[in-house]
Amino acid sequence: MSAAAEVAQVAQSAIDDFNAAYGLCLDDDRLEQWPNLFVDDCLYQVIARENVDNGLPAAVMYCDSRAMLVDRVVALRKANVFPEHFNRHLIGRAVITGVEGDQVSAEASYVVFQTRNDGETRIYNAGKYVDRFDLSGGTVRLKSRTCIYDTLRIATLLATPI
Repeated sequence: MSAAAEVAQVAQSAIDDFNAAYGLCLDDDRLEQWPNLFVDDCLYQVIARENVDNGLPAAVMYCDSRAMLVDRVVALRKANVFPEHFNRHLIGRAVITGVEGDQVSAEASYVVFQTRNDGETRIYNAGKYVDRFDLSGGTVRLKSRTCIYDTLRIATLLATPI
């Protein structure tokens, strides 16, 4: 096995483990821990596939630093009003799309199910993550995560991260 293939194999396992932990962090409402999954100088955005396909940069959620992610969580806890709900993320196995030293690019499909007070579970959002990971220092953290959603209509306020 070549050195590049070995790096990709180690990265695959680390990124799949990371994505599982990412989903549980959000599903278990540990939002205060969510920004720690990113490097300081990061990008997080949620954008419609239609916008991506047409070269339109408008995202429904856009944060370009970990400090903005922290602010987002504070706003969720203290300012935003939205219906009580429970999310459940299903994240597919990542596909490694590039490796440059400690930086790894990957994509993974996701579905977010949402259960509200009425007890009915619905598909809330579906799409793919387009990621750049930083694997330096023996940890896995996101340099960027772009959530490209296929869902044409977001049923309620997009309050919690995808």
